[in-house]
Amino acid sequence: MRIRGAVGLLLGLLCAVEAAKVNKHKPWIETTYHGIVTENDDKVLLDPPLIALDKDAPLRYAGEICGFRIHGQNVPFEAVVLDKSTGEGVIRAKDKLDCELQKEHTFTIQAYDCGEGPEGDNMKKSHKATVHIRVNDVNEYSPVFKEKSYKTTVIEGKKYDSILKVEAVDADCSFQFSQICSYEIVTPDVPFSIDKDGNIKNTEKLNYSKDRMYKLTVTAYDCGKNRASEDVLVKINIKPTCKPSWQGFNKRIEYEPGTGSLALFPSMHLETCEEPITSIQASIMLETNHIGKGCDRDTYSEKSLHKLCGASTGTVELLPAPSTSANWTVGLPTDNGHDSDQVFEFNGTQAIKVPEGVVSTTLKEPFTISVWMRHGPGSREKETILCNSDKTEMNRHHYSLYVHNCRLVLLLRQEPTESENYKPAEFHWKLDQVCDKEWHHYVLNIEFPAVTLFVDGATFEPFLVTEDYPLHASKIETQLTIGACWQGGSARMTQYFRGNLAGLMIRSGKLENKKVIDCLYTCKEGLDVQLPEEVASAVKVEFNPNQSSLSLEGDDIESFEKVMQHISYLNSRQFPTPGIRHLRVTTTVKCFNEETCISVPDSEGYVMVLQPEEPKISLSGIDHFARGAAEFESTEGVTLFPELRIVSTITREVEVEAETETEGEDDPTVQETVVSEEIMHNLDTCEVTVVGDDLNGDHESLEVDLAQIQQRTLEMSSSNVGMVIKGVNTMANYEQVLHLIRYRNWHTEALFDRKFKLVCSELNGRYISNEFKVEVNVIHTANPMDHANNAMVQPQFINQVQHASVDLSGHNLVNTHQASVVPSAATIVIVVCVSFLVFMIILGVFRIRAAHQSTMRDQENGKENEMDWDDSALTITVNPMETYEDQHSSEEEGDEEEEESEDGEEEDDITSAESDSSEDEGGEQEDQQGSSRQQQLEWDDSTLNY
Repeated sequence: MRIRGAVGLLLGLLCAVEAAKVNKHKPWIETTYHGIVTENDDKVLLDPPLIALDKDAPLRYAGEICGFRIHGQNVPFEAVVLDKSTGEGVIRAKDKLDCELQKEHTFTIQAYDCGEGPEGDNMKKSHKATVHIRVNDVNEYSPVFKEKSYKTTVIEGKKYDSILKVEAVDADCSFQFSQICSYEIVTPDVPFSIDKDGNIKNTEKLNYSKDRMYKLTVTAYDCGKNRASEDVLVKINIKPTCKPSWQGFNKRIEYEPGTGSLALFPSMHLETCEEPITSIQASIMLETNHIGKGCDRDTYSEKSLHKLCGASTGTVELLPAPSTSANWTVGLPTDNGHDSDQVFEFNGTQAIKVPEGVVSTTLKEPFTISVWMRHGPGSREKETILCNSDKTEMNRHHYSLYVHNCRLVLLLRQEPTESENYKPAEFHWKLDQVCDKEWHHYVLNIEFPAVTLFVDGATFEPFLVTEDYPLHASKIETQLTIGACWQGGSARMTQYFRGNLAGLMIRSGKLENKKVIDCLYTCKEGLDVQLPEEVASAVKVEFNPNQSSLSLEGDDIESFEKVMQHISYLNSRQFPTPGIRHLRVTTTVKCFNEETCISVPDSEGYVMVLQPEEPKISLSGIDHFARGAAEFESTEGVTLFPELRIVSTITREVEVEAETETEGEDDPTVQETVVSEEIMHNLDTCEVTVVGDDLNGDHESLEVDLAQIQQRTLEMSSSNVGMVIKGVNTMANYEQVLHLIRYRNWHTEALFDRKFKLVCSELNGRYISNEFKVEVNVIHTANPMDHANNAMVQPQFINQVQHASVDLSGHNLVNTHQASVVPSAATIVIVVCVSFLVFMIILGVFRIRAAHQSTMRDQENGKENEMDWDDSALTITVNPMETYEDQHSSEEEGDEEEEESEDGEEEDDITSAESDSSEDEGGEQEDQQGSSRQQQLEWDDSTLNY
């Protein structure tokens, strides 16, 4: 037994010794591992695989691997033992990995065994191995363009290697998926292409006139075939080929009359295509040759214009507008298309003779000839403008002005003198203006032997002067002609003129001064410029005399452009000629080599002068009155227009804001309304014409105070048909002069009335007033001392009553000066008769009024009368000596008086119905109404006692 116990103890000791030597080796792993893991996945592929070895194997526990430990901060991996006996394990991600946040991870790992028992006692660890894990990318992101849109500008006509470059990026971490492999233009049928780097170029030459801008949609693809999340818009503007020119130039510029100056180029600038500029020259031309006589000028008569310009008296107008006092231009063709300018046309077959007495036969030296002329290239024959030649027998030309081979020639033959020496006779000027088909103003100042010619205000000396003997003495009268020259020997016209003439004047005794000549030629329209102070010295500005053109010169583009922007158009006429004025800008640019480096084309446009508001000239006043015969026969006569008023108005549309109240807010609306506005302007003619028979110079006339006429620089001419007052003056001055016109008649026995018509006009007949008609009645009175009894003067009293009825019709009866005298023996009878008749007349008037209103209501289908009979101011004058028998007197006197009575009744009928009848009603209806009214107004004498 003891032996067994000892053996057992010995075996136990041996076993303990053996057990102490069981876990004597550490686990072993590789020193380095490389792994790959795909993002969004947890499995890591290691190379080499994760296997831990232990030499204590196959012992249990000591030879087994119980785990792997990872060392490092925030390592997103864990290691797991798959088989303890083989030591195989794996590394896996704790959470989903994001390559875009971290592409690689490095950490250390250790393996440890299970120790000596299940408790893990005496556990041994391996060395630390380094693990490198790369996170593989997943193509989860799409390309995104760096810009929201792209925009560029290219010039037409060129092919570009690259117009612009678009660029997209991809947020994926890998090279494969983060790279953009291709771009694509989505928009079809466009002349553009794009390469893999995003460069866009045109595949053909672009044309600005075809397309001014292209809009392209472009997309991108990464190498994983993912398309861009949003396509990008590319705008390509096509710019015309850079051509030096003025930019910001409006071709149509509208000018409203009366608005002052209008800037022509407010936003103009010069495109130089980046060329270095050293100097600029520009000229601006305003073409007005087609307007009037070369531009917009006042269209008064040439004589009136001479006065306005300060010329002294003595000027004779040879081509006046046709009138009763100047009728020698009647039948001569006129050009009526130029704002009423009195332009006469000569086609080579027309000529006129100026009546005797208009111009003195022999001109007193010095003298002046002025004319507006438009003449084109003509024949080689002489074309006469003005000629004074022998009236009969001979063909001598005393003086003449003619055109020959584009030369202007003045012939001036001296009258017979004691000396027979040669003297200057013909003065020749060779002028381009004579044959350029444009209007020009010619003034010849003649102070023998010197002759000075002014053309459009510029002075010209004759290039050739020929001499001749003075004329031989002769008693032959001379004939002054225009448009040709009269040949007295053959009694015919020769040397006809072909062209247009206007304003032909001769002024004797004094030369025209330069100031007046410039005033006559100066246009009322033209170019203007207000230079800013900062550029006034940088740019040189020059105008031509009539301001239809100006030239600029400077070396600084910015200053030059500022001056251009301040150039304006100005028309100072109150009523300018409407229409187009062409505008041209010509520019020359020089560079550093002092040569023209770039060519700037001309810029052309036009100013459209709008139609001015036409004035309505209204004449008003007393249009019907009566005066006693004695006034007509007096030296003062009867004033025709004592209360005349001249008013001019224009009508225009204006926009008015009308506020309409709504709940909680105001709603303004714009309404168009027509307003009439009174304006002031000049008049140039007023003509008083007799209506009916012409004036008989033996016993009647129209008169006016000539001193008052001359004081206002007006002129008066009269004839048997009336009176004409001419001259440019204010409406107020014309009113004052017209108030002075008197009518005299010193043989009034057979005169009962006279009618006159007044018409005034402005701008040579462009604007004409209404016809203001005046009727004056003669009141014949009786002198009781010339008759034995009152019955003998009865017809005169009857006539007086008839004219008094005119006053009842609404016309003013002023200063009738009734001179009738009634015998004192009949005073009581007069008072009684007048009282009774007044009572009967008032009663009859009320009856007439009631019947008249009833009739008018029937005729107008129940319409209310617009005006009622107003008898508040009714005054009746009755001859108490009138008898029923006298009213129905003998047939010899009855025919005449019945005619006058019917006229008076018709006038009363028309007057009394004036407020109830319309002017638009037909004549037939008026006759019917007049007939019915005549019956209603018929005198009821059944109750009268005689």
